[in-house]
Amino acid sequence: MMSKEKKQVYIQEMKTTFDKSEAVIVAHYQGLTVSQLDELRSKMREHGIQFKITKNRITKLALENTRCKNLSDLFKGPTAVALSDDAITSAKILTKFSKDNENLKILGGIMGNDILDVAGVQNVATLPTLDEARAKIVGILRSPAQKLASILLAPASKIAILALEKSKK
Repeated sequence: MMSKEKKQVYIQEMKTTFDKSEAVIVAHYQGLTVSQLDELRSKMREHGIQFKITKNRITKLALENTRCKNLSDLFKGPTAVALSDDAITSAKILTKFSKDNENLKILGGIMGNDILDVAGVQNVATLPTLDEARAKIVGILRSPAQKLASILLAPASKIAILALEKSKK
């Protein structure tokens, strides 16, 4: 059992963590083995995501004066919370893990100031990560330049054929 001082410190730490996190996703973990929880935590840690099993009553107190206060209804039963600056990655990891392990049930969360239900978290999981989005943009920007370079490097006959085709249109 926690002493009053420890509870106050825990509440203050959780308030700070909730305010600093861009994304908070709440899930039930009942039925997961210790090794499954360790596996999930290690996957989360690889991406800088904190996955904590919470004390519901104390966590609700910590939520009271934060932007996450609307999530307090989700803290019933064996609850864990994923806290991160990257909502997409945490949603992807939790969604994939919950598909492989039916005992992990995503309840909802918050991304920025938007409250997410289960479907919302799953939709966020389908979005490309920041690195994937950057790669797509670079690919889109490189494509016209590659086509132009290949045309310029083509023999004169191909350029003439290309010009003829364009003039017919």
